[in-house]
Amino acid sequence: MNIQLFSKKNTKPSIWSGGLTYEYMIYPKTANYADRDFAFRISSATIEQVPSEFTKFKGYHRYLVMLDNDLDVEVNKEKKAYEKYEIMEFNSDDEVTSFTKGTDFNWMVSEKISHHKLEIANGNQNCNAEVVIVFPLYRTIITINEKPYHLEPYDVLVIENQEKENVMLHFSTECLFGVLDF
Repeated sequence: MNIQLFSKKNTKPSIWSGGLTYEYMIYPKTANYADRDFAFRISSATIEQVPSEFTKFKGYHRYLVMLDNDLDVEVNKEKKAYEKYEIMEFNSDDEVTSFTKGTDFNWMVSEKISHHKLEIANGNQNCNAEVVIVFPLYRTIITINEKPYHLEPYDVLVIENQEKENVMLHFSTECLFGVLDF
């Protein structure tokens, strides 16, 4: 089992048409964002222009969560509204226009990967997924198999668990909790 901690303060911004994006992790490490050859990518972005067109990615499923605001969008010309911390799921090839400024969490997963989900979790989680992603919404202590990890808001903890060992997690506060099996 490989556990990696990615600190928000150590991410470097890149420009996208509506603001800045901060990449935490791209998997596998040999993948290239521009080539769109990754299995998954974890990032956070600022939406600084309204309206903003989200970048399209053919062949990817996307999870997006606003961290500081509600979200008003049009997805393929249909108006939708999401509350702060509500999980938005969509095909990354959809036409998405945001009418809200703010900061979001993004998780893009290749459509070649059939098993993945993102939820808000608090308390105990028991899982044996190949990849586990934890994104704390507040300062938190995450205990993994009785070992504590201290995370600041918007840090990312990734557990690579190819052996599919049973992993016991405990969150002291609410976190975005993602699992993925290849």
